[in-house]
Amino acid sequence: MEEKSKTLTVEIADGIDRGELFGTLDQNVRQVEDVTGTTIVVRDGALLIRGERCDLAADIMKRLMDALQVEPHLDRQRVSYIVDMERDGRAFDGSVTAKDIICYTHQGKPLRPKTVGQKNYIDKIRQCDMVFGIGPAGTGKTYLACAMAITAYKNKEIERIILARPAVEAGESLGFLPGDLQEKVDPYLRPLYDALFDIMGQESAARLKEKGVIEVVPLAYMRGRTLDNSFIILDEAQNTTREQMKMFLTRMGFNSKVVVTGDITQVDLPRGKISGLSEATKILAHVPGIEFCYLTELDVVRHELVKRIIKAYSEYESRKK
Repeated sequence: MEEKSKTLTVEIADGIDRGELFGTLDQNVRQVEDVTGTTIVVRDGALLIRGERCDLAADIMKRLMDALQVEPHLDRQRVSYIVDMERDGRAFDGSVTAKDIICYTHQGKPLRPKTVGQKNYIDKIRQCDMVFGIGPAGTGKTYLACAMAITAYKNKEIERIILARPAVEAGESLGFLPGDLQEKVDPYLRPLYDALFDIMGQESAARLKEKGVIEVVPLAYMRGRTLDNSFIILDEAQNTTREQMKMFLTRMGFNSKVVVTGDITQVDLPRGKISGLSEATKILAHVPGIEFCYLTELDVVRHELVKRIIKAYSEYESRKK
């Protein structure tokens, strides 16, 4: 004999915009129904939820309402994140991230961590002088580090911002590319420029770059320097060698902060070369004052397909091993 379907009633909290809660053409509700295998209908100011997993559906709808108490809109990405967190048994408190404004962009938009993982990453950067942010593409590793660097400069905590990246050749030799040396390496540094321009505006960033406050340089240019009163970011660190990583980390001077970002699943080094980032996670794991923050596909804040692609590749690699 089949077990009867359960039914739960969830009151819609006062002040909640039902249009934001349900989404365009009820897409938010449809997403919760698809994930939980339930049916959700509105009746007398409440949600009537039917199905074997109605408890999960009820928890998700409550979390969506909680999120709307602290942020005005729920986009599809936000809904997906809350659904994934609840499905994995990790309760999401939207007020924790919504209240943490890192800075405002040049357009006046508040810049906040969007996930629990990003919030943890930001907190570690605030608390520690050296932080490794490791995770897949789209998790905001570099963007958030740049935002923290800009905030530290505006608060007069540091005097310079140094952004570095290894110029790894991926099928083409730099020597055969057209232009002078700066034009050859600029394509490798473009993501760092993009983050700066998006947060500060192109004119402000260019002005600080001319004054020498902001430096965007290939990693090789860091050799022999000691950087005091600086916020130093190394991006794409998975493409450093052992020697390059050691060289970079030892550039740190007094009153400086270092953030190293990378994705150890996307190493472009020649075959046989050990990634300096992968090795650093083992060598420095227990060194006091150094923190490692690991982000996952749950922290991806790009298009929903990016999250699915990362998960598919991760599962494929697991099966191969």
